[in-house]
Amino acid sequence: MGRCEVASSLVPRLDGILADTTPLRVSPPFRRLWWGLGISNLGSQLTVVAVGLQVYALTGSTLAVGVLGIFALVPLVALGLYGGALVDAYDRRKVALLASWALWVVTGLLALQAWLDVGSVGVLYGLVALQSAAFAINNPARSAIIPRLVEPRLLPAANALQTISWSIALTVGPLLGAFLVALWGYGIAYTIDAVLFAAALWAVWRLPSIPPVLTGDVSEPASTPGHGGSDNSVIAIDDAPRRKVVGISSVVDGLRYLATRPNVRTTFLVDLAAMILAFPRVLLPAVGVLFIGGGETTTGILSAAFAVGAVLAGVFSGALSRVRWQGLVIAWAITAWGLSIAAFGAVLLLVGSTNPPQMLVGGLVAACVALALAGASDAVSAVFRQTILQTATPDDMRGRLQGVFIVVVAGGPRLGEVVLGAQASWFGEAWAAVAGGLACIVVVWLILRAQPRFLKYDALHPEP
Repeated sequence: MGRCEVASSLVPRLDGILADTTPLRVSPPFRRLWWGLGISNLGSQLTVVAVGLQVYALTGSTLAVGVLGIFALVPLVALGLYGGALVDAYDRRKVALLASWALWVVTGLLALQAWLDVGSVGVLYGLVALQSAAFAINNPARSAIIPRLVEPRLLPAANALQTISWSIALTVGPLLGAFLVALWGYGIAYTIDAVLFAAALWAVWRLPSIPPVLTGDVSEPASTPGHGGSDNSVIAIDDAPRRKVVGISSVVDGLRYLATRPNVRTTFLVDLAAMILAFPRVLLPAVGVLFIGGGETTTGILSAAFAVGAVLAGVFSGALSRVRWQGLVIAWAITAWGLSIAAFGAVLLLVGSTNPPQMLVGGLVAACVALALAGASDAVSAVFRQTILQTATPDDMRGRLQGVFIVVVAGGPRLGEVVLGAQASWFGEAWAAVAGGLACIVVVWLILRAQPRFLKYDALHPEP
């Protein structure tokens, strides 16, 4: 067999293994949004790392870092559900654009307090709360936009691409953030985030108008974007007028609808179990000081290791678009997550809390492997949880359920920071990780035992 024949025979194999990039090719609006959010997400990770490190530097307390989760969680819950209702009532582009501007302003204020050396934990808590409030409206809008930019059959591929973009930011951002803080301080990290966020503003501004739509109005695209269609083509909708009512009743309607959709509801419950019981980010600053050594650099490396696993899962996600039993895959992916976090805790137990003067390379490598496996498991779970929500929910409810989704995926980790932060203060960071990972597995399978239909969820015949 000649070289050309060998190369051509590898192409279909690689196409079946590597991520499906069809959504980027056929939808210019999705492509711009993917690039814009990817760049801005990199900047946001600089801020996440810098805020945690700044609070720890001011207080020396893992619990104080965990309290950041409370100030992020309260506005996230309060406005996440209401933000979803806004998304269902108004043009999604306009809602996302206004919320993005608010996020940009808060990032600028974080940079200002750092440059002025305010040194106040209370100011940091307050700015994180404002940032979370804007995020609670912005993220449901962005997520609800994507099913209007690509066809339903391409949603698993689109979500996998989103996972790759987000995970790359999680890989590079913590490393870069820790590096910038160590060399030049917190102000430069926040300032770079503000500059990079302009990419998200540009991408959202370039989106076409995406007005609300009545159930049943969505149809196949009149022309496929990128193949004869407009550069700003979206899924075609009926232009029927819609009364804009946004209030508590609208939010309650969304929650009532969710109560009748057991499979969608289960995706939320299993993710909450994983994030509340076994999300390890709050432990990392202390790990870099007490267990492995290396301080901020180790914190950045460990955060990046988690994201490296997610990137690899996304890059080799070609097979995910062909998965039929998506609920079963979610169940085993979260089980793998719990085992990986428990393994991370076991590494810390073996290393011991010795406050080493130098970085322990062997312990760092072992911890990174465990967190990379956790990141890969979480990425697979996230792709299918988002896909089930998008395909099993009508467009006029999608914003409100995306609001619930963002409360879960962002609020769960924040609450988990409080839980693991408290556990670490009681019996140490290592045992907090071991106990959290094992508890996650037990609780997830108890949930699935109560909802056995979820394990039989069929992507060919989706039932919400």
